[in-house]
Amino acid sequence: MNKSELVQSIADATDMPKSSVAKVVDAAMESIKNSLSDEEPVTLIGFGTFTVRERAARTGRNPRTGQPINIKKAKVPVFKPGKALKDSVNG
Repeated sequence: MNKSELVQSIADATDMPKSSVAKVVDAAMESIKNSLSDEEPVTLIGFGTFTVRERAARTGRNPRTGQPINIKKAKVPVFKPGKALKDSVNG
């Protein structure tokens, strides 16, 4: 499911216009991004938790040449599904 299909699905379930649903979905995504950029976790009970983790710097290899390259440390977003979501997926 992509974003437009998500908007359509929510619009069908709530009888709201797609334009209003699209604004709500955009605002929710923007709020999640802003919280993660401030390194604040976002917890949606029953769904899961979005957090930011730091990946350490490391040495990798260029797959084409085999030469070692330095990979900088990075902050990466992580999603941990909640129990209700796991149970729903597993039937």
